[in-house]
Amino acid sequence: MASNNVPLEISIIHDERAPIHQQPKPKRKRGGWAPAFLLLANQALATFAFFGVGVNMVLFLTRVIGQGNADAANSVSKWTGTVYLCSLLGAFLSDSYWGRYLTCAIFQFILVMGLVLLSLTSWLFLVIPSGCGDGVNHCFPTSTKGTMMFYLSIYMVALGYGGHQPTLATLGSDQFDESDPKHKEKGTKGAFFAYFYAALNIGSLFSNSILVYYEDIGHWTTGFWVSMSASVVALLLFFCGSFHYRYVQASGNPLPRVGQVFVAACRKWKVRVDDEKQLYEVDGLESAIKGSRKILHSEEFKCLDKAAVITENDLMGPQNDWRLCTVTQVEEAKCVIRMLPIWLCTIIYSVIFTQMASLFVEQGAAMNSYIGKFHFPAASMSIFDIVSVLICTLIYRTVLVPLVGRLSGNPKGLTELQRMGIGLIIGLLAMIAAGVTEVERLKRSIPEEHTSSMSIFWQVPQYVLVGASEVFMYVGQLEFFNSQAPDGIKSFGSSLCMASISLGNYVSSLLVHMVMSITARGDKVGWIPEDLNDGHMDRFYFLIAILTVFDLVLYVYCARKYKCISVEENGNEPKKEEG
Repeated sequence: MASNNVPLEISIIHDERAPIHQQPKPKRKRGGWAPAFLLLANQALATFAFFGVGVNMVLFLTRVIGQGNADAANSVSKWTGTVYLCSLLGAFLSDSYWGRYLTCAIFQFILVMGLVLLSLTSWLFLVIPSGCGDGVNHCFPTSTKGTMMFYLSIYMVALGYGGHQPTLATLGSDQFDESDPKHKEKGTKGAFFAYFYAALNIGSLFSNSILVYYEDIGHWTTGFWVSMSASVVALLLFFCGSFHYRYVQASGNPLPRVGQVFVAACRKWKVRVDDEKQLYEVDGLESAIKGSRKILHSEEFKCLDKAAVITENDLMGPQNDWRLCTVTQVEEAKCVIRMLPIWLCTIIYSVIFTQMASLFVEQGAAMNSYIGKFHFPAASMSIFDIVSVLICTLIYRTVLVPLVGRLSGNPKGLTELQRMGIGLIIGLLAMIAAGVTEVERLKRSIPEEHTSSMSIFWQVPQYVLVGASEVFMYVGQLEFFNSQAPDGIKSFGSSLCMASISLGNYVSSLLVHMVMSITARGDKVGWIPEDLNDGHMDRFYFLIAILTVFDLVLYVYCARKYKCISVEENGNEPKKEEG
């Protein structure tokens, strides 16, 4: 690649383009597990606050706001989709302008303000008389003002929580420098992502088991105030680490950088790339992208290499970023293209994951949910998923990683791509288990009661399997997209996991709509009717399982073809980020 041996004119181009940016301070003076633990505690408390609102929102909409079941379900779907789409906004602002720390601080403050507004709105305008909305006592009709303030508050919560999630994960990974020559922090990023997902589930566990109970018996305002208090403590813990975090500079808007690569390549479509040494790269330890390491040239998508070819026009005319790009800039665009097929293959898994909040609950509601005289709510079965995540995370970190590491020679144990594949397989087994459970439930159905004599606890295997699959799939996703994303778009990489969940929700809704359109023709009730005893939800589960098999085959093909990013360490020492 053209670097130190390029003509004088190219050095001038480099000087005009960007100076060599220094790292903020020596990395080893900051970061490590102490500030990382503050971020993990922040994640647990923020998730506790968020799910204190989200887990029972459909009941709040029907019991307090007065919506019908269909409208309430639609409102929750839109709100949930907004949460995960906001992750892309937060990632963009973090990578482009604000940096990780400021992005987390601003969006978490929005989360706190949203919860304050929700608590006040519920207390002053919605939950009247006090204690209403418990399924027995009805609330007074809500005013237009109260309803508008309610929607404003919950969408502030969606913006605040969704906006900071991927950036918080990336900030946590920044606390560990795996390029440390003494290897003191080797493998710590993988451990952090596992604990990060465990912290999310710990927060969810307490909100699902404690706040759900109090809100269900009419203490809605109390539940919201508790959520608000948890978010305030989370924000204070976040600020406590301000002088101990490692900070990474924002690299500027990546959209023009990627666009410049495609435009420059199109302008030079007649140019031939015969030798890698023809390609332009700046001198120095860092790339022209602020705060980013250089990315080594790869052989894929060679047509984009034309953007980095030095022509006579580049030597004679003024600098033009839309005609000449660096190798690192070209490789940044290539990395995004390489990650997309892997990301698309994770969407079907997210369809599996979303069934816990929809069809699993409907299935459980049509089963025997009593232990003696005690009623176990169908929605609370997700506790088994959360416990499964926590136990499997512990087993994976303490048993599987050391064992597989010794056998394979890889200290990380399984690679991220291998873990995601295993997660897909376990998710497939969860759908089969759910389908088999539904077959047995239908055999024991009680038509006149629209239910079944089969115990709801026969659902435990499918919840446990989904929880186990999350440890491999979602933790693997977080680590994979963070490691494979170039330095300038790390938060974008972390946001791809949440974007996958968002699209999984939409694809699941589309599948249900398509299946019902086909199976409910004529006098038929379809696979998923109002009375599940008249339908065949088992066939829908098996359909998802079949789609997962095809997705798994495609995923294996894409994973085998995937080429990992290689970055330059210490100026000339290449480092391959394993996937």
